[in-house]
Parts: sequence; structure tokens; C-alpha cells
Amino acid sequence: MSHNVYIYIFGMALVTYLIRVLPLTLIRKEIKNVTIRSFLYYVPYVTLAVMTFPAILDATQSPISAIAALVVAIALAYFKFGLFPVAVLSSVTVFVLELFIK
Repeated sequence: MSHNVYIYIFGMALVTYLIRVLPLTLIRKEIKNVTIRSFLYYVPYVTLAVMTFPAILDATQSPISAIAALVVAIALAYFKFGLFPVAVLSSVTVFVLELFIK
């Protein structure tokens, strides 16, 4: 193993540590700015969406079935269906469409 690998690992560990520790040390008071609070509130949701969306489009054999399942999932979630029915009906949508699209 090259010595550069250890430098890279140390650098990644340092960056990860700083990202987690600096906010705790620099921000001691409660954040009262509405814009910053709103931004921090939505960060986990945006991160999850950014990681999930490409996986949805690449998980099927056809992009048409992936887009249809995404539309079905968004519609069901909009009408307040639970996670399980949304997942099942989206999967059924992909299964049925891929039977007919070849």
C-alpha cells in the first residue's frame, strides 16, 4: 500500500470530523434567523431526495416504467397513503409496465 493512501484517509477523517465539530463549537446560541432555520430543517429531506431520485430512474429496465412508478408514488404520497402502500403500488406499476414494454 502506498503512503498516499494514508494521507487520503487522514484527510477524509479530518474533513468529516471538522464538518461535525465546527457547528457545535461555533454556534452556541439558538439560531433565530428564519431563513437559516428553514434551510437547516430541509437539508435532510433534500439530501435523501438527491440520493434516491437517480436510483429510482436506474433501478428498472425501462425509464418509462421508472417514471410511471415515480408518478404513481408521488400521487399516492400526495393523497396521504402510507409508505407500505406507496412502495407496493409503485413496484406493481413497474412490474406490470415491464411485462408489456420489451
